Amino acid sequence: MSSSSPEEEDCVVAIKFFGPPLSLCRPAAQSNSEWINIRIANPCFFSSRVMFSRRDGMFHIPGSGGHLIGSWDLGEHKDHPKIQMLRFHNLAELTMSKLEILHSCSTSEHLVESQTTDEEGNGFYTEDIGDLVIFLSRAEPFCVPASSFPGMYPNRVEIFDVDEIGSVNLATGIVSTRNSTFNAPYFIPPQNMEH
Repeated sequence: MSSSSPEEEDCVVAIKFFGPPLSLCRPAAQSNSEWINIRIANPCFFSSRVMFSRRDGMFHIPGSGGHLIGSWDLGEHKDHPKIQMLRFHNLAELTMSKLEILHSCSTSEHLVESQTTDEEGNGFYTEDIGDLVIFLSRAEPFCVPASSFPGMYPNRVEIFDVDEIGSVNLATGIVSTRNSTFNAPYFIPPQNMEH
């Protein structure tokens, strides 16, 4: 999985392989544009995806289980990543039968940057993300305001995978899914076409 910072003049590209390798490169750097290869020590990051955060200018990888986020850049956090432990508050109360169903499902961790992210690492259960729609697929996760796109419903999570497409209405908790086989299960984020 690859990700890159958005500024063309100072772009940094990251490639995350399965296992410990993470590679970073600044292609526009005139004097030093070689790949920097990093061996991630903590195995909880081995199978996770990499994402670039515009807010703090770093590449983040969620740890397996969703309780850690590792952050790397080409500066101070190249050899020693910034590790953030997440703390979850106000989680929904689930019945034993719902917990059993939840534990029987496969899970994957995704990071989606929003304006309301808590920098202290506190995660809060929510049933309201306002006008946002979160898109999760085999591509990099992203969110957009529903009001910017006609026909899109707010406060939802849209999911697209190789054998399923679904939608979660966060306010009602209703999950709608359809099973089928998809050759290209990718949501592509909207692009700024003004350039």
